[in-house]
Amino acid sequence: MMTRAGISTSPDPGIAASEVGAERGAVRGFMEHHYRHFNARETLGAARAYEAHIDAGGKMLVSLAGAMSTGELGIILSRMIREGKVHAISCTGANLEEDVFNLLGRDTYEIIGDWRALSVRDEVDLFERGMNRVTDTCIPEDIMRHLEARLLERWGEACEQGVRKFPYEFLFDTLGSGELDEHFQMDPKESWMWAAMEAGIPVYSPGWEDSTTGNMFAAAVMSGVLPHHQCVKSGTEQFQAVMEWYLENNGEKIGAPSVGFFQIGGGIAGDFAICAVPSIIQDLKRKTPFWGYFAQISDAEVSYGGYSGAVPNEKITWGKLAADTPKFLVKSDATIVAPLIFAYVLGD
Repeated sequence: MMTRAGISTSPDPGIAASEVGAERGAVRGFMEHHYRHFNARETLGAARAYEAHIDAGGKMLVSLAGAMSTGELGIILSRMIREGKVHAISCTGANLEEDVFNLLGRDTYEIIGDWRALSVRDEVDLFERGMNRVTDTCIPEDIMRHLEARLLERWGEACEQGVRKFPYEFLFDTLGSGELDEHFQMDPKESWMWAAMEAGIPVYSPGWEDSTTGNMFAAAVMSGVLPHHQCVKSGTEQFQAVMEWYLENNGEKIGAPSVGFFQIGGGIAGDFAICAVPSIIQDLKRKTPFWGYFAQISDAEVSYGGYSGAVPNEKITWGKLAADTPKFLVKSDATIVAPLIFAYVLGD
């Protein structure tokens, strides 16, 4: 339907909601029929453009901020990886490790329904019991120590052999060894790290030292358990790896779109990876296409110059996006919106 001004009143005048719903799943049909305005319309637009990008042969990098792993986004993100709809991850060190913590200890986690009502005394009690709270979810300390013991062995061996790896590679080695299998408390198919390991996609973790395992590593060096820091590759080495990955996957060789960027939250996980393009162009002085798709789910506001709330057009001025790059900003809760977009792309 068209208004007097000629502006469409439906998300896509060329596609009837009933037609799309019949072709694919119930979630997709629901979104096509109901998501017509405001954040809902933006969500549907981001999902459609994501699908179009993949169908055209483009690759997609997903960035994870916040506590998406503890929020169990891995249940659907693992499917996206296995079905070839995610080709690289940039995440905080917390998301990197917490997916593995969940794999090893989900049954022992404690969920606090009325977490807003916790008193200071309640928080102290959780601390004294070794229960580390992430909003409504408490992660047991012993799960973290279990993984630490396995990583210390691998870090130590790498130091002795002069081998250097990225943080995710040590975790992939640990998961792939099979020595943790008997301790799994969930189906590994619901672990996005497991899916990434099987698919062989890179997982970059900028600022890894700001994580539990990063803290453990630094403490092990400081206490003499490990001889030095060099077995774990640095943040700048990770950034170089992102640039190299982008140059290899930007679609130029096969006539496909350049790499897409799907950002959940803000912060370092997003800004680290998206800076690969301006660095290639401005610092390396090499030609490369801008990111070919951009979507961000964030509840941050544009104030005080904060990156997390910056609208996509600001990224044009930094040489990250082109004027015609498909751009979407959904101002909402990522734990609700991201699974919906992924479900749409998966045809659920």
